[in-house]
Amino acid sequence: MTHPLLTVRGLSVHAPTGPLLQPLSFSLEAGECLVLMGESGAGKSLLAQAIMGALPPGLRAAGEVVLDGVASAAADGTARRPAWGRRLALLPQEPAVALSPLMRLRAQLAEVHACVRGTGWDAADRLADDALDRVGLGAARARLPGELSGGMAQRAAAAIATAGGARVVLADEPTKGLDAHWRDAAVRTMRDGAAQGQALVVITHDVAVAKQLGGRILVLRQGEVVESGDTHTVLQSPAHPFTRELLAADPSAWHRHAGAVRPDAPPLIEVHGVSKRWQGPPVFDQVDLCVREGQRLALVGPSGGGKSTLGQILLGLLPPDTGRVVRHRAAAGTACQKLYQDPVKAFPPTQPLRDHLREVMRRHGGQWTTVSTWLARVGLDESLLHRPATQVSGGELQRLALVRALLARPRFVFADEPTSRLDPLTQQATVRGLVDALDELGAAMLLVTHDEALAGALSERVLSLRDGRLSA
Repeated sequence: MTHPLLTVRGLSVHAPTGPLLQPLSFSLEAGECLVLMGESGAGKSLLAQAIMGALPPGLRAAGEVVLDGVASAAADGTARRPAWGRRLALLPQEPAVALSPLMRLRAQLAEVHACVRGTGWDAADRLADDALDRVGLGAARARLPGELSGGMAQRAAAAIATAGGARVVLADEPTKGLDAHWRDAAVRTMRDGAAQGQALVVITHDVAVAKQLGGRILVLRQGEVVESGDTHTVLQSPAHPFTRELLAADPSAWHRHAGAVRPDAPPLIEVHGVSKRWQGPPVFDQVDLCVREGQRLALVGPSGGGKSTLGQILLGLLPPDTGRVVRHRAAAGTACQKLYQDPVKAFPPTQPLRDHLREVMRRHGGQWTTVSTWLARVGLDESLLHRPATQVSGGELQRLALVRALLARPRFVFADEPTSRLDPLTQQATVRGLVDALDELGAAMLLVTHDEALAGALSERVLSLRDGRLSA
């Protein structure tokens, strides 16, 4: 007689201030997939962390987790720790959490094969090389995680998290930061895993990914399940008003938010003949670009194609190998701000967010009411600020990063996948707040995104960085 690979009974998550995730239950057999969708901050990532037994400090779980027939209290995370990597694997939302910053990719992946699966080191190296080749990272095997793009880091983290052969895989936004090619490849890998007997719990904001995965779905709002059932049935004929709103908020249906820049608008930042190389051929070569005051540009292209690197050069955070960068007086100092692709790396991990934002206010001036106003405009409750960044969801951190950048009253914003962790409804509201802020400040923006509908809705001009060349 077989038993489910994973059963969750009455699992809930609580903070000192109250419940964050209301009790929920489900069971997964070998080969089954459960999709979790819903608003940012609804508790989806907390559910995965509670199943693992790896909740952030200060949070506690209740209920029961049954892993491959072995039951343990949800609060007793140490009981499930021996299963980590071997029977239970988590691909966390932030690759920075999953990757060691001091180990090269091949070494990290080989270590899993050697220490978790017990292969010899020579075999572990070969298996690591094969896995990196499959996810398009063969040429990056000697790189450190800090030398990778967000999409490359996402693929590396997925390969490492699943290398131990776990039959229960919890994947938190496994396709964010990936272009369409690698997104579809990641979905195929997950479906192949299910076909080979894995049980999958996949958190995603991407409706296309949910449709490809199929299985069953839970839709969460404010820490509660508002709708559940067969994935295709729910997505085709949603019964709950929130689910209907969620599906209707796709960027393809948005009104265009991009105003045309004045022909005589002065330049803010210019790059002439810029190139950059890490290892091997140049990431890009002979790039020319002019960003004018108030202009909104979007930059698209494959994962690892150099989009974030170009932004770092525009901001003065990286030097070009060749060419020159001209930043005009209006773009000096803190007038240039960056919205990071991985917001967890952009906040102090232990400091309460309120204290951090107070330091920002002391640096840039202004009243605390400005913070409160911006929080409301991007749909965040001020009570979040009592927590450190480690106790806030990726989507909430993304919006907090936007608020922090706007407090500096920038003239140029480099927005690197600024809404990739947001559900469609929250993304729509956040983008509206960002557009209003750009209008009020007269600020320019360069948006990096893999969503061509979003790029078209928010920019007056879409640029493509592909095969080392920048084109309109």
